[in-house]
Amino acid sequence: MSTHTAELIAGALTRERTRAITVCHFTTAHTQRKSRSFHREFLPLAACGIGVRYVAPMQGGVRHDGMNFIALPQSMNRSRFVLGLPSVFATLLRQNANLYHFQDPQLLPLAFALKLIFRKKVVYDAYEDFPSMAASKRSIPRFLRPLAAGIVAAIESLAARCFDGLMTADPFTLRRLARQGKSSKLVFYNFPNLDFFPAPRARREKSFDVVYRGGISERTGIHVLLEALRLLEAQRLIGKRSKPARLLLIGYFDDAAAEDRLRAHIRALGLESNVEIRGRIEHEEMAEALGEARIGVCPLQPVPKFLLNIPVKIFEYWACGLPVVASDLPPIRPFFRNGSGGYLVQPGDPEELARCIAWLLDHPDEAAHMGQHGRELVVQRFNNAGETHKLRKFCARIATDR
Repeated sequence: MSTHTAELIAGALTRERTRAITVCHFTTAHTQRKSRSFHREFLPLAACGIGVRYVAPMQGGVRHDGMNFIALPQSMNRSRFVLGLPSVFATLLRQNANLYHFQDPQLLPLAFALKLIFRKKVVYDAYEDFPSMAASKRSIPRFLRPLAAGIVAAIESLAARCFDGLMTADPFTLRRLARQGKSSKLVFYNFPNLDFFPAPRARREKSFDVVYRGGISERTGIHVLLEALRLLEAQRLIGKRSKPARLLLIGYFDDAAAEDRLRAHIRALGLESNVEIRGRIEHEEMAEALGEARIGVCPLQPVPKFLLNIPVKIFEYWACGLPVVASDLPPIRPFFRNGSGGYLVQPGDPEELARCIAWLLDHPDEAAHMGQHGRELVVQRFNNAGETHKLRKFCARIATDR
């Protein structure tokens, strides 16, 4: 039998197994349709013929895009979360799925019960480096953070040994769990789903010079970005630039105090007319919003989380045809090896960040070429299609393994 024939037969068998399985994704944390689980994982899986049941806080259960949505209460604070666990557990058991998938670390106890008591097949999607996040979480007293990080790491290690599958969003996060247990392992990159990032419109009017999307905080480099914007404004005031640079911020704050600090910093720098804060937007609106700007920025700081996680924003900027200026961090560096999609800068250096932004604004043809190259990289390599193929095979293998 030829290799090609064998591949065709294997593909047909995988598709047949795929049509026969049902996967239940469950969350109690995300009332909105989370971009990783909904837009990148389960919407494409449903399009491949897998039966998907999406259990999440929402109003009413519906069927949409080939998926069944099962509603949980929308308001689940800490006390309601604990009291509501039996109801959530009963809802999950009623799905009678071949495979249960979840991402929220707080649901690990529930997932262990599904696996150990009811012998369900379970996949844990550790899409963030949750131990390092616990080590820097402001809501945990500083002296308890190392203990919290150690507890999360130990529980995740147990999950890798107990569950049937373990996923991460990058190889750096998987590294500490890769050899633990016999669970199947998968790196599912957060590359854009091109169904939501069509080819950018030619000669579109740009309302902003720079855009940032994601968490808005000190650790993501937003205050460094504001300092860079101040330097660009100073150049304008002495006649070196013809017009003010405008910044669009799309995303979320850690809390109200963090938002107050950022707005105070903007006022202190005199940049109120230069910055628009748009907050969270739906994933379906992301491409249109990013396309309002000329340059995408990713000024992340070298905190433990960003020394491991690959930022999805870079690929979304490229998908929209934007050149990118990003911090030179280990997870980011490999994607900029040829330098043709943008520039890497030293984290925390507003002068270098301002110089790169200024150069791109002053050389629009070169900037457009970089953005076009970034779009080509996403279309050819860094998109969701290949990741969906891997995930479909991963789920089918686990669900049908006896």
